[in-house]
Amino acid sequence: MSATLHPLSQARVEPTRRLPQLVVLAGMLLVYALSAAIYIVMPGGMLDPRAYQALGMTPPAVTLPVWQLVLGNVALILVGYSLLGLVGYWLSQRAGLPGIYRSDAGWRDWVAHPLALGVGAGIALVVADLIAQRLTGYAGFAHPPFPASILASLSAGIGEEILTRLLVLSLWAVILTWLLRHLRPDNSLRRPALWVANVIAALAFAASHLPGVMLIAGVTTPAALPPVLLAEVFLFNGLIGLIAGEAYLRDGLVAASGVHFWCDVVWHVVYGLFR
Repeated sequence: MSATLHPLSQARVEPTRRLPQLVVLAGMLLVYALSAAIYIVMPGGMLDPRAYQALGMTPPAVTLPVWQLVLGNVALILVGYSLLGLVGYWLSQRAGLPGIYRSDAGWRDWVAHPLALGVGAGIALVVADLIAQRLTGYAGFAHPPFPASILASLSAGIGEEILTRLLVLSLWAVILTWLLRHLRPDNSLRRPALWVANVIAALAFAASHLPGVMLIAGVTTPAALPPVLLAEVFLFNGLIGLIAGEAYLRDGLVAASGVHFWCDVVWHVVYGLFR
């Protein structure tokens, strides 16, 4: 399958010499690993009992030395996520997607647009959550304590986007474009195929948050969650997944991670300070 631009992509700037895509991916993984390492030991982080109290949870019994926890998380990210990222990058090239970033784009596409989309999505989530609380009486989502919430947002913005956008969305883009190309060789169904792949990845992204929500709620099955909470998990995360997915299809992983990060900054960091 030839590498072609996403249907909505436009060459708004002249291509210039850029860092190789895999170098940028490696840089993102290093940032992810560093953020996760600091999150373990910082106030409000993984080992801080106050973080679990804020979420209504009992702190786990940790028997490993701190340095082993840190090195274990760093190794998992640098090895495991590197392999997943490489597979996702290969799939993105097979699907004709930008991959890590669209080389003919510019800083407006990689920074400004994701910032605007992420902040807008975050504000929409806050408003929807406030409305849901008023209508149902539900207390709403718990948020990580500040300033650990910043690193949690950064880690999620990179790690979850590698899994759900670079890997899952690219995989389904390859599968669906291949299937539909046999129905319409003129490639006219490419856009619907990418849209369906985006929906599948958004649903997978939403479902991936269920274990954490179940743990916080103290239940063992999704059916035991309050209906309003279950609806919020899929509606909120599904919305963010679709927006981040469209950014990925247009401008690559860097843009999708930007959307996710800035949305979480509004949702978890800013909104969390007032909860």
